[in-house]
Amino acid sequence: MKGPFIANFAMKGPFISHAKRGEGPTIVANVDLVTFRAVLFDFSGTVFRLEQDETWLADLTDHDGERLDLEAQTELMRRMTAPVGQVVDLDEEHLHAWHNRDRDPVLHRKVYLEVLKQSGVPHADQAVALYTRLIDPTQWTPYPDTEAALKGLSGKGVQVGVLSNIAFDIRPAFGRRGWDAFVDEFILSFEVGAVKPEPEIFRTAIERLGVDPAETLMVGDSEEADGAAREIGCAFALVEPLPTTERPDALLNALRTHNVL
Repeated sequence: MKGPFIANFAMKGPFISHAKRGEGPTIVANVDLVTFRAVLFDFSGTVFRLEQDETWLADLTDHDGERLDLEAQTELMRRMTAPVGQVVDLDEEHLHAWHNRDRDPVLHRKVYLEVLKQSGVPHADQAVALYTRLIDPTQWTPYPDTEAALKGLSGKGVQVGVLSNIAFDIRPAFGRRGWDAFVDEFILSFEVGAVKPEPEIFRTAIERLGVDPAETLMVGDSEEADGAAREIGCAFALVEPLPTTERPDALLNALRTHNVL
């Protein structure tokens, strides 16, 4: 037998057990054997989160020179990290940039500076300073169980990919912690030219990992974007993009539910 033997599995369809000699088969469960050889993780809101940092927003002022209150700051961060959906009204030029923001870093910068402008940050210097922090992967916070999830999968010989709609390189977020050793592939939309929920980006991921879709579990915080992995035959586990302090073990629970760990 070549390659790692993965003992944990999920099962669907009839599982038959013969408890005693001479007795007929006992149907224990209605399950089929499925072994997951790979797990794909979304990035934002799944394994890392851009947490609201008061120091970033303390000096932001609106059109009248007034500092943004806490409610405005919270809404601002939501708009900058929402995985799907248009967050402000845009003209045709910026609408094009919005729809292609995760394919092109130039368009990403252009449209998010416009989002900041429409969200109460009219001063260009303040908007640029904040945007620069938002796209710095070292400023993102990992969820409490991210390390355990990555290490656990790697230790069991399960292939790991990070698949993200993103316009900047997130590898440093993993590298500075030594976690890049547990990730086999980074599939980033701006590098591959496809975005979730398009099937092409999922196909690219499984081809790079050398696995079958039926052997792959996608874990993410968006039913629309990440859940589209099911269209090519992958399984899907949804996690909530809560603040990191409020979500201690959702990744581990998802992996255990699917019998990957």
